[in-house]
This record gives sequence, structure tokens and C-alpha cells, in this order.
Amino acid sequence: MELPLFPLHTVLCPGIALPLHIFEDRYRELVRHCIDTSSPFGIVLIRDGREVGGGSISFSAIGTIAEIRQAGRHPDGRYDLLVVGTGRFAITDVTAGERPYLVAEATVIEDRVDDEEEARRLANRATRRFVSYLELLQPREGETSEEIDIRVEVETEDVMPPGEGGEEGDEPSEPEATMGDPATERRVVIPDDPTTLSHLLAGIIQVELPRRQALLEAETTEDRLRELVSLIERETWLLRRRLRAFLPGATGLGPRGS
Repeated sequence: MELPLFPLHTVLCPGIALPLHIFEDRYRELVRHCIDTSSPFGIVLIRDGREVGGGSISFSAIGTIAEIRQAGRHPDGRYDLLVVGTGRFAITDVTAGERPYLVAEATVIEDRVDDEEEARRLANRATRRFVSYLELLQPREGETSEEIDIRVEVETEDVMPPGEGGEEGDEPSEPEATMGDPATERRVVIPDDPTTLSHLLAGIIQVELPRRQALLEAETTEDRLRELVSLIERETWLLRRRLRAFLPGATGLGPRGS
């Protein structure tokens, strides 16, 4: 498949939504093409160089297909987008010069599960670790922290305050993850599919970009989940000792585009 490329200093994972502010002429043209043809583009992690101002750059050969969910155009031609990662791709060739932006010949990477039972066991373990991790991300008394703006394209449901609604004794049957102000809290419904879960957690956990890229490139769902369990345990150990500061851009939502 032919895929316009948008190199960024970020890693977009399938199922994660990413806001972008597009101001550079070549990427305005890319967005216009994608909107006019109802087609996606590819986001790849820049290894060296910058996404703005021209010049040479190097980037990862594996990236994420980004579909435009919302698009707003300013009078001067800038765009505000909300895109969602829908799958992975591998670059087989890149064409430069024919259009203002790079275009890749790409192959879709199908997610692979070698052992369904092992994948579900690892998914359950990763979910339990992740719930504890989210709890530790909350600031303690006297601490302040920046809000982490993470958007996902998965099912959510309202979380009612204690004592309101529901039947007495109602309890979630699976571990739950909640985000936001308690008065307006939403609960992310943990996906049943281990692959979907692995991509979701890879996009949320606060880790360095090379580690997130390695999660994206994992050959199997089991490999990704094993690495996630290890990373979440590492981050949890650090958070318990308050040794970890928030990494700018680690969510993949830091850059605002070009």
C-alpha cells in the first residue's frame, strides 16, 4: 500500500488517539490529500533530525497507520486534527521529491498470537499490574503533578459516585482503570482481546520513546505483554519510592505536529 509519511518525535500505538496541529506547508498538503481521498497516513518515530524546517532525518521502519477522526481548518490553512492509530506497517521503500512530503510503499503488519492461553494469562497479569501503576501515578498529599492527557479509542463507561445508582453489592468482575476528576470520572473498559490490550497499555504507560517503539515492534502479542509486565513492574517500583519524574512526551502526546 502507498502511505504518506508523517515523521514525528513520538510513537503512536494502535487504539491511541493523538491531537496534531498542522502548520507546515508540506504537511498541510498531506492532510488535504488524506481528507480529499478519505485515506490514512503513517506516523513514524524520528531517530535523528527534525520534522520541521527540512533537512535530513532518519526514522524507524515500522510505524502506525493514522486515520483522521476529526479535522478543523483555520482561515490561514492550518489544521487541528485528532487521529487514531489503527494498525502497524513496515516500510519497504520511500519515495521523495514527487510530492512535498515523503511517501512510503508499506506492508501492513498483522498481529500475531502464538499461544492464546499464554497471551490471556499475560494479559491478566499486565492488567493487574497496570491498575496498581495507575494508582501510584496519582499525586500524594502535598504533591502536585501535571495532568496526563491520554486519549484512547476503546469502550468507556460512566463511574457513578459511591452510593449513587447501581445495585447494592455490585462490583466489577475484572480489574478496572479510571482516569480524570472523581466527579466526572470515566472507566476504561479493559479489552478482552490480549492484542488490543497490549497496544492500549503500550500507548499509555509512561516510558521513554525507544522503549515504546520496541513495544510497537514486538513480533508477537505475548512478547509485547511480557515486556509490558516488566516495564510496569519497573515503573511501579520507582513510583513507590517517588524516584520517577514525568517524562515530557512519553505518552506520545507531547508533539503538536508540523
